[in-house]
Amino acid sequence: MGSSSQFLKDFTSLLESYGGRDTLLEALCYGAKLVAGFQANRNPELARRCDTASSKISGAIATLRLIDDLPQIQYTLDYGLGRDEPDRITAVLGVMSNAVDLLFYPIETVCWLAEHKIVDVKSRSAWAYLNSIFSVLSAYLSFVRTMRRLSLSREKLNRKDVVSITRLVLDCIHAVNTLPRGNLWGGRLSTLQVGAIGTLSAGLGIYQIVSSRKSRV
Repeated sequence: MGSSSQFLKDFTSLLESYGGRDTLLEALCYGAKLVAGFQANRNPELARRCDTASSKISGAIATLRLIDDLPQIQYTLDYGLGRDEPDRITAVLGVMSNAVDLLFYPIETVCWLAEHKIVDVKSRSAWAYLNSIFSVLSAYLSFVRTMRRLSLSREKLNRKDVVSITRLVLDCIHAVNTLPRGNLWGGRLSTLQVGAIGTLSAGLGIYQIVSSRKSRV
């Protein structure tokens, strides 16, 4: 009874925050894609339905990010030029990362709306490529900034650090895969691989949020 109550409490706390809602939707999105990839040959109809569900959830994520862009704007304003960062390089990386994220979310939403023919945009392929570029930049800058912070810290890596690094690496792998073929491993991962990477990343994200809140209690 106690474990069920704690699970419900953790789940509710996730829904109450922007980051939690976003991560839960990502888990559902890539979980559906994982099932689609796994059932591609076994049950094509189920795979098709899961792939459709994944696409719709992806749209919900894009819309949610656009609606909840105000917290990102507020965070960017509060962050400023990164005066609380350990050194100037980390601060510059932080400013660049915030700027990329502010542009990435609206572009992501436009691409999803254009893909589903909700809005008509010229050169959809150019928008899709731009979206991929910003996705890679966002993941890469987050990874580099985190590694920079850890390199300046004299403490040994703990479980929290390992989880953070693992998630960032997974996000970088996934982001590069969204690039057109011919760009590193762009477009080379299968649906099953994308689903597995995305689901694992979202699962680690949920773990980070829950463990962070427990540590503050």
